[in-house]
Amino acid sequence: MLVDDHFVVRSGLAASLELEEDIEVIAEAASGEEAVFLFLEKRPDVVLMDLQLPGINGIEATEKILLQDRGARVLIFSTFVRDDEIQTALEVGALGYLQKSASREELLSAIRATAIGETVLPENIAKRLKGLQSGPTITVREREVLVLIAQGKANKEIADVLGNAEDTVKRHISNIFKKFGVNDRAQATAEAIRRGIVKV
Repeated sequence: MLVDDHFVVRSGLAASLELEEDIEVIAEAASGEEAVFLFLEKRPDVVLMDLQLPGINGIEATEKILLQDRGARVLIFSTFVRDDEIQTALEVGALGYLQKSASREELLSAIRATAIGETVLPENIAKRLKGLQSGPTITVREREVLVLIAQGKANKEIADVLGNAEDTVKRHISNIFKKFGVNDRAQATAEAIRRGIVKV
């Protein structure tokens, strides 16, 4: 299944992949929500997932797919993304990441590797992620809390947006402070921006 919000990209990929005897494109999705729906309907062996999507993004769509089927095999196929986004995608269950600038041969190899459950990561990115993992990891939920903190939302507002209890939000914020080694929300926001977790 191809997941990309650009019709031309999906069409080009589909035409190229269909030339291979062992690859068949059985579904195409233009949004994260559509990807989750079509995955449950079509059950593709491999999902080629863009990260920048309308509605829920590729990380959230991947997480929802994996919650439905722990055996799902998702390969992130996107233009350059931040290391922390790749790391988060892997944490929620994606098997790997490949840049859209990769050659056709690299893409075919990555799809076939993903189909048999192998991890696909360019060596330079794997090295960088190893460095990131030496420190405490920010969870998907903590990342969401950080984005809302950066938007200036109070604990109660964050709780309303995420559908959590206010005490749960306070616990997430406390964990973020510990992991970042900071004392307040302003410092946490600055560190999140520095690490590329929050976009300015």
